[in-house]
Amino acid sequence: MSKSDACLIWIRKAGGLIAAIAVLSVAPRAFAADIKVAVAANFSDTARDLAAAFQKKTGHTVTMTFGSSGNFLSQIEQGAPFEVFLSADAERPVKLEAEGLGIRGTRFVYAYGTLVLWSATPGFVDNKGAVLARGQFEHLSIADPAAAPYGVAAVETMKKLGLYDTLSPKIVKGTSIAQAYTFVNSGSAELGFIALSQVYKFPRGSVWYVPKDDYTPIDQQAILLKPGESDPAAKAYLDFLKSPEAVKIIKSYGYEVK
Repeated sequence: MSKSDACLIWIRKAGGLIAAIAVLSVAPRAFAADIKVAVAANFSDTARDLAAAFQKKTGHTVTMTFGSSGNFLSQIEQGAPFEVFLSADAERPVKLEAEGLGIRGTRFVYAYGTLVLWSATPGFVDNKGAVLARGQFEHLSIADPAAAPYGVAAVETMKKLGLYDTLSPKIVKGTSIAQAYTFVNSGSAELGFIALSQVYKFPRGSVWYVPKDDYTPIDQQAILLKPGESDPAAKAYLDFLKSPEAVKIIKSYGYEVK
Protein backbone atom coordinates (compact mmCIF):
# COMPACT_ATOMS: atom_id res chain seq x y z
CA MET A 1 0.00 0.00 0.00
CA SER A 2 1.42 3.34 -0.99
CA LYS A 3 1.85 6.16 1.50
CA SER A 4 -0.79 8.20 -0.34
CA ASP A 5 -3.36 5.36 -0.04
CA ALA A 6 -2.64 4.91 3.68
CA CYS A 7 -2.99 8.64 4.23
CA LEU A 8 -6.34 8.67 2.42
CA ILE A 9 -7.64 5.78 4.57
CA TRP A 10 -6.54 7.59 7.78
CA ILE A 11 -8.30 10.78 6.70
CA ARG A 12 -11.51 8.87 6.00
CA LYS A 13 -11.39 7.14 9.39
CA ALA A 14 -10.66 10.41 11.17
CA GLY A 15 -13.52 12.08 9.34
CA GLY A 16 -15.90 9.33 10.40
CA LEU A 17 -14.78 9.62 14.01
CA ILE A 18 -15.30 13.40 14.00
CA ALA A 19 -18.75 12.96 12.47
CA ALA A 20 -19.68 10.38 15.14
CA ILE A 21 -18.51 12.72 17.91
CA ALA A 22 -20.55 15.55 16.38
CA VAL A 23 -23.69 13.41 16.29
CA LEU A 24 -23.23 12.34 19.91
CA SER A 25 -22.66 15.90 21.03
CA VAL A 26 -25.98 17.12 19.60
CA ALA A 27 -28.04 14.00 20.25
CA PRO A 28 -29.56 15.15 23.57
CA ARG A 29 -30.69 18.43 22.01
CA ALA A 30 -31.82 16.75 18.78
CA PHE A 31 -34.24 14.60 20.75
CA ALA A 32 -35.30 17.33 23.18
CA ALA A 33 -39.04 17.67 23.62
CA ASP A 34 -41.34 20.56 24.44
CA ILE A 35 -43.77 19.86 27.28
CA LYS A 36 -47.05 21.76 27.48
CA VAL A 37 -47.93 22.55 31.09
CA ALA A 38 -50.96 24.29 32.61
CA VAL A 39 -49.75 26.16 35.71
CA ALA A 40 -51.83 27.68 38.52
CA ALA A 41 -51.19 31.44 38.57
CA ASN A 42 -49.75 31.50 42.10
CA PHE A 43 -46.93 29.23 40.91
CA SER A 44 -45.93 31.30 37.86
CA ASP A 45 -42.53 32.62 38.94
CA THR A 46 -41.60 29.36 40.64
CA ALA A 47 -42.54 27.39 37.52
CA ARG A 48 -40.34 29.61 35.35
CA ASP A 49 -37.32 28.93 37.56
CA LEU A 50 -38.10 25.21 37.57
CA ALA A 51 -38.43 25.14 33.78
CA ALA A 52 -35.04 26.80 33.37
CA ALA A 53 -33.40 24.28 35.70
CA PHE A 54 -35.16 21.37 34.00
CA GLN A 55 -34.09 22.52 30.55
CA LYS A 56 -30.49 22.92 31.69
CA LYS A 57 -30.53 19.40 33.09
CA THR A 58 -32.38 17.57 30.30
CA GLY A 59 -32.51 19.76 27.21
CA HIS A 60 -36.32 19.58 27.25
CA THR A 61 -38.23 22.84 27.11
CA VAL A 62 -41.43 23.64 28.97
CA THR A 63 -44.16 25.75 27.40
CA MET A 64 -46.32 27.09 30.23
CA THR A 65 -49.76 28.65 30.30
CA PHE A 66 -50.75 30.43 33.52
CA GLY A 67 -54.26 30.87 34.89
CA SER A 68 -56.80 29.78 37.47
CA SER A 69 -57.17 26.10 38.31
CA GLY A 70 -60.91 26.22 37.67
CA ASN A 71 -60.50 27.59 34.17
CA PHE A 72 -57.84 25.00 33.38
CA LEU A 73 -60.18 22.22 34.48
CA SER A 74 -62.76 23.40 31.95
CA GLN A 75 -60.16 23.72 29.20
CA ILE A 76 -58.76 20.25 29.82
CA GLU A 77 -62.24 18.73 29.86
CA GLN A 78 -62.85 20.42 26.50
CA GLY A 79 -59.71 18.89 24.97
CA ALA A 80 -56.92 21.41 25.60
CA PRO A 81 -53.64 19.62 24.71
CA PHE A 82 -51.83 20.13 28.01
CA GLU A 83 -49.61 17.24 29.06
CA VAL A 84 -49.15 18.23 32.71
CA PHE A 85 -51.39 20.15 35.09
CA LEU A 86 -50.00 21.98 38.13
CA SER A 87 -53.16 22.85 40.02
CA ALA A 88 -53.50 25.07 43.09
CA ASP A 89 -55.65 22.44 44.78
CA ALA A 90 -56.32 18.73 45.02
CA GLU A 91 -59.95 18.89 43.89
CA ARG A 92 -59.35 19.47 40.17
CA PRO A 93 -56.63 16.83 39.65
CA VAL A 94 -58.75 14.29 41.56
CA LYS A 95 -61.70 15.10 39.27
CA LEU A 96 -59.60 14.75 36.12
CA GLU A 97 -58.26 11.42 37.35
CA ALA A 98 -61.81 10.18 37.98
CA GLU A 99 -62.83 11.30 34.48
CA GLY A 100 -59.94 9.45 32.87
CA LEU A 101 -58.34 12.67 31.65
CA GLY A 102 -55.59 12.47 34.25
CA ILE A 103 -53.35 9.40 34.45
CA ARG A 104 -54.03 7.39 37.59
CA GLY A 105 -51.02 6.98 39.85
CA THR A 106 -49.26 10.17 38.73
CA ARG A 107 -51.00 12.63 41.04
CA PHE A 108 -49.02 14.11 43.96
CA VAL A 109 -48.69 17.28 46.08
CA TYR A 110 -45.85 19.37 44.70
CA ALA A 111 -46.30 22.28 47.15
CA TYR A 112 -48.39 23.50 50.08
CA GLY A 113 -49.51 27.10 49.65
CA THR A 114 -49.90 29.86 52.23
CA LEU A 115 -52.52 32.62 52.17
CA VAL A 116 -51.53 36.15 53.20
CA LEU A 117 -53.23 39.52 53.43
CA TRP A 118 -51.07 42.08 51.64
CA SER A 119 -50.94 45.79 50.94
CA ALA A 120 -48.41 47.59 48.76
CA THR A 121 -48.44 50.35 51.41
CA PRO A 122 -45.99 49.86 54.30
CA GLY A 123 -47.72 49.68 57.67
CA PHE A 124 -51.24 49.42 56.24
CA VAL A 125 -51.67 45.74 57.14
CA ASP A 126 -50.83 44.84 60.75
CA ASN A 127 -49.36 41.50 61.79
CA LYS A 128 -52.68 40.26 63.22
CA GLY A 129 -55.02 41.26 60.39
CA ALA A 130 -56.96 43.72 62.55
CA VAL A 131 -57.12 46.04 59.53
CA LEU A 132 -60.00 43.89 58.25
CA ALA A 133 -62.18 44.55 61.28
CA ARG A 134 -61.47 48.28 61.17
CA GLY A 135 -62.69 48.37 57.58
CA GLN A 136 -60.98 51.65 56.75
CA PHE A 137 -60.49 50.87 53.06
CA GLU A 138 -62.56 50.94 49.91
CA HIS A 139 -61.56 47.74 48.15
CA LEU A 140 -60.38 44.29 49.20
CA SER A 141 -58.99 42.12 46.40
CA ILE A 142 -59.40 38.34 46.25
CA ALA A 143 -59.23 35.70 43.53
CA ASP A 144 -62.60 34.49 42.27
CA PRO A 145 -63.54 31.58 44.59
CA ALA A 146 -65.36 29.86 41.73
CA ALA A 147 -62.09 29.38 39.87
CA ALA A 148 -59.20 29.86 42.30
CA PRO A 149 -58.44 27.90 45.49
CA TYR A 150 -56.78 30.94 47.08
CA GLY A 151 -60.07 32.77 46.62
CA VAL A 152 -61.85 29.99 48.47
CA ALA A 153 -59.28 30.29 51.27
CA ALA A 154 -59.86 34.06 51.45
CA VAL A 155 -63.62 33.61 51.83
CA GLU A 156 -63.11 30.90 54.46
CA THR A 157 -60.83 33.24 56.41
CA MET A 158 -63.29 36.12 56.39
CA LYS A 159 -66.10 33.81 57.50
CA LYS A 160 -63.93 32.40 60.28
CA LEU A 161 -63.34 35.95 61.49
CA GLY A 162 -67.05 36.74 61.24
CA LEU A 163 -66.36 39.54 58.76
CA TYR A 164 -67.50 38.18 55.42
CA ASP A 165 -70.92 39.84 55.34
CA THR A 166 -69.43 43.18 56.41
CA LEU A 167 -66.57 43.05 53.92
CA SER A 168 -68.51 41.58 51.00
CA PRO A 169 -69.47 44.98 49.45
CA LYS A 170 -65.78 45.95 49.37
CA ILE A 171 -64.57 42.79 47.63
CA VAL A 172 -63.20 42.96 44.08
CA LYS A 173 -62.54 39.61 42.42
CA GLY A 174 -59.68 38.81 40.10
CA THR A 175 -60.04 36.02 37.54
CA SER A 176 -56.95 34.45 39.13
CA ILE A 177 -54.66 35.08 42.08
CA ALA A 178 -52.34 36.89 39.65
CA GLN A 179 -55.04 39.46 38.90
CA ALA A 180 -55.91 39.73 42.60
CA TYR A 181 -52.27 40.68 43.19
CA THR A 182 -52.34 43.16 40.30
CA PHE A 183 -55.33 44.98 41.77
CA VAL A 184 -53.39 45.62 44.98
CA ASN A 185 -50.07 46.29 43.30
CA SER A 186 -51.63 48.89 41.00
CA GLY A 187 -53.52 50.62 43.81
CA SER A 188 -56.96 49.61 42.53
CA ALA A 189 -57.45 47.92 45.90
CA GLU A 190 -55.78 48.99 49.13
CA LEU A 191 -55.21 45.40 50.23
CA GLY A 192 -55.96 41.86 49.21
CA PHE A 193 -55.67 38.16 49.96
CA ILE A 194 -52.90 36.68 47.80
CA ALA A 195 -50.42 33.79 47.80
CA LEU A 196 -47.32 34.16 49.96
CA SER A 197 -45.22 33.12 46.97
CA GLN A 198 -46.13 36.37 45.19
CA VAL A 199 -44.32 38.53 47.76
CA TYR A 200 -41.97 36.12 49.55
CA LYS A 201 -38.79 36.62 47.52
CA PHE A 202 -39.14 40.36 47.10
CA PRO A 203 -41.01 41.57 50.19
CA ARG A 204 -42.43 45.09 50.26
CA GLY A 205 -45.47 46.85 51.63
CA SER A 206 -47.08 45.13 54.63
CA VAL A 207 -48.34 41.61 55.16
CA TRP A 208 -50.28 39.37 57.55
CA TYR A 209 -49.69 35.63 57.44
CA VAL A 210 -53.19 34.19 57.78
CA PRO A 211 -53.24 31.41 60.42
CA LYS A 212 -53.42 28.00 58.76
CA ASP A 213 -56.40 27.07 60.95
CA ASP A 214 -58.50 29.80 59.27
CA TYR A 215 -58.74 28.03 55.90
CA THR A 216 -58.66 24.61 54.30
CA PRO A 217 -55.06 23.52 53.56
CA ILE A 218 -53.95 24.50 50.07
CA ASP A 219 -52.56 21.22 48.76
CA GLN A 220 -51.28 22.01 45.29
CA GLN A 221 -51.31 18.84 43.20
CA ALA A 222 -49.70 17.90 39.92
CA ILE A 223 -50.95 15.26 37.52
CA LEU A 224 -49.94 13.81 34.16
CA LEU A 225 -52.70 14.32 31.60
CA LYS A 226 -53.83 12.04 28.79
CA PRO A 227 -51.90 13.88 26.00
CA GLY A 228 -48.66 13.32 27.95
CA GLU A 229 -49.25 9.65 28.78
CA SER A 230 -46.78 8.36 26.19
CA ASP A 231 -44.33 11.27 26.47
CA PRO A 232 -41.17 10.35 28.45
CA ALA A 233 -40.25 14.04 28.71
CA ALA A 234 -43.52 14.89 30.47
CA LYS A 235 -42.95 12.06 32.93
CA ALA A 236 -39.38 13.24 33.46
CA TYR A 237 -40.68 16.73 34.24
CA LEU A 238 -43.00 15.38 36.94
CA ASP A 239 -40.14 13.33 38.39
CA PHE A 240 -37.96 16.45 38.39
CA LEU A 241 -40.54 18.31 40.50
CA LYS A 242 -39.84 15.80 43.29
CA SER A 243 -36.06 16.13 43.09
CA PRO A 244 -33.96 17.92 45.75
CA GLU A 245 -33.03 20.58 43.20
CA ALA A 246 -36.68 21.35 42.43
CA VAL A 247 -37.74 21.22 46.08
CA LYS A 248 -35.09 23.80 46.91
CA ILE A 249 -36.46 26.15 44.24
CA ILE A 250 -40.06 25.63 45.38
CA LYS A 251 -39.18 26.36 49.01
CA SER A 252 -37.33 29.51 47.98
CA TYR A 253 -40.74 31.03 47.10
CA GLY A 254 -42.23 30.35 50.52
CA TYR A 255 -44.02 27.10 49.77
CA GLU A 256 -43.89 24.12 52.08
CA VAL A 257 -42.87 20.74 50.67
CA LYS A 258 -43.27 17.51 52.63
